[in-house]
Amino acid sequence: MQAAIVRFGWRKNAAALSGQTIDMLAEALTQTSKAIMSKNTLTSIVPFRDEFKDQVVDLILHIQNVEAKVGISASDQPDILAIESCYLDEGGGFWVALNEDGQVVGTIGLQLAAPEVGVLKKFFVDAAFRGMQNGPAIQLYSALIGHARASSVRTIVLDTPAVATRSHAFYKKAGFTQVDKIALPIHYDYPDRNSLLFRLDLD
Repeated sequence: MQAAIVRFGWRKNAAALSGQTIDMLAEALTQTSKAIMSKNTLTSIVPFRDEFKDQVVDLILHIQNVEAKVGISASDQPDILAIESCYLDEGGGFWVALNEDGQVVGTIGLQLAAPEVGVLKKFFVDAAFRGMQNGPAIQLYSALIGHARASSVRTIVLDTPAVATRSHAFYKKAGFTQVDKIALPIHYDYPDRNSLLFRLDLD
């Protein structure tokens, strides 16, 4: 009889604790998942070096053509094959985001097209690293804006495919305004004719 009471008491306590136990396990799993995600998505922002060239080209073409299905080849955008001469030698900049394994997971470039005018180009982030608070997109953009201000750039312009709605939202949140071509302070060529144009005037 006593054994039966003990067994019954154990079952009663287990049933009472089961909800709390499940909640605790769920919270532990959530925290573990966050820790793993944080560890696996650590990035650093560094200036472009020639050793990154192949990874930069592969990332850009993958996002443009596999994800966005824009259909742009490397020959349509020769600047990605000559980053030093097209960006760095003219006083602009080009930065890459590296994951903890040193792999390129993001890019951004600034061309100085005229006095006080810069063109934001090649802003791409690997799908696994998008939408992160203070992730590589924010870090890359911050690096570009810092360089632009240090270089006395007062206006930044860019083009982006019409299908890239996520990019449009990012630029608008950052203060860019969508404009017509006539509102651009400079003329420059871009490969995708079905593009939207944006402009940012720095304070």
